[in-house]
Order: sequence, then structure tokens, then C-alpha cells
Amino acid sequence: MIIKNPYVSEKASMDLEYKGKLQFIVDRAATKKQIAKEIERMFDKEVVSVKTLMTMKGQKKAMVTFADEKAGEEILSRLGVM
Repeated sequence: MIIKNPYVSEKASMDLEYKGKLQFIVDRAATKKQIAKEIERMFDKEVVSVKTLMTMKGQKKAMVTFADEKAGEEILSRLGVM
């Protein structure tokens, strides 16, 4: 399982609102290409870019940008987060 859960914080909400980006906690061994493919498969939305970083807790976080700016809001509402 590559995608563990969506990451929601105040900063993540601002990224979604102003840039159309979503953040997810992902498997540490997952590559950017694997993350993009999995998100496209799960949500049927085109991914433009994926940026990753390691959190202070040792988790891998992926910031995902979609081709459609409203895709992030739609995905979060589908997941019941927003």
C-alpha cells in the first residue's frame, strides 16, 4: 500500500486553497512515479507533479499537484475529510 492517508494541517489547507495541491503520507520506499500512478489510479485525476520530503517523525510526505485545480477539493470531499 503506497498511499497511507491524506495529510491535513493548516499549511496543507492553504496549499490546497491557493495552489490546488494535496498532501499524503506515503510508504517510505515509494518513488515519485509510483506515488503519481497510484493517486491517478485511486482517484482518476491527472497528476502533474509530486514532491516528497521526510517529516520529523520519520514519515514520508508527498505534495501532489493536479492538472485540474479543483481536483484536490473533490478528492478530499470524496474521502470525507472536507
